[in-house]
Amino acid sequence: MNPLCGRCNKIVYPTEKVNCLDKYWHKGCFSCEVCRMTLNMKNYKGFEKRPYCNAHYPKTQFTCVADTPENLRLKQQSKMQSQVLYKEEFEKSKGKGMSVVADTQDCQRNKKSQDQISNRNMGGEAQHHQPSNPAPAYQPSAASQNYNYEPAEPVRQAAAAPPASAGKRYRAVYDYSAADEDEVSFVDGDVIVDVQQIDEGWMYGRVERTGDKGMLPANYVEAI
Repeated sequence: MNPLCGRCNKIVYPTEKVNCLDKYWHKGCFSCEVCRMTLNMKNYKGFEKRPYCNAHYPKTQFTCVADTPENLRLKQQSKMQSQVLYKEEFEKSKGKGMSVVADTQDCQRNKKSQDQISNRNMGGEAQHHQPSNPAPAYQPSAASQNYNYEPAEPVRQAAAAPPASAGKRYRAVYDYSAADEDEVSFVDGDVIVDVQQIDEGWMYGRVERTGDKGMLPANYVEAI
């Protein structure tokens, strides 16, 4: 059996049925309660199972409660109950904490005796720890009194000389730009003389065109 429309109370057939807000609606009947603007499932807002548009959606407002005699009586009754509960809890917790000791004559006499014993012990300890032979005052040595002392400047060792010339000549097959201070730059076709093999990947030599000396990659040159 087909359900009834939530607005016009007529039968809603499946081809025009809109199921929303726990009711069934005709597509034309699913509209705002105020302006009757046709709504869909994306732009409607429900309030008390009724569709509304965004402009006419009911705004929630705060209400003020008047201080009637009945409300004042209930307020006073709640306040009294809170005070009674607080008093009961205070009475229950009474005696569970620290107890107060009366300041009797016996207590005063015991306190005075303890103070005298403490003062006597402190005086004995002070005499016991007093040094009999005080340590001599610090006397600076003659070396430390020489205020004009200046440390000698360390001697800088001379840099190691480059390896001796072996007379080998190489030609650059690629351009290379030095990446460090001890390397040398060259271009394709430059002749490298006085070449020394440093390790498997590096050599040391002089660029004949510029006269610069330094290390160079071995895979950038070929023997002449």
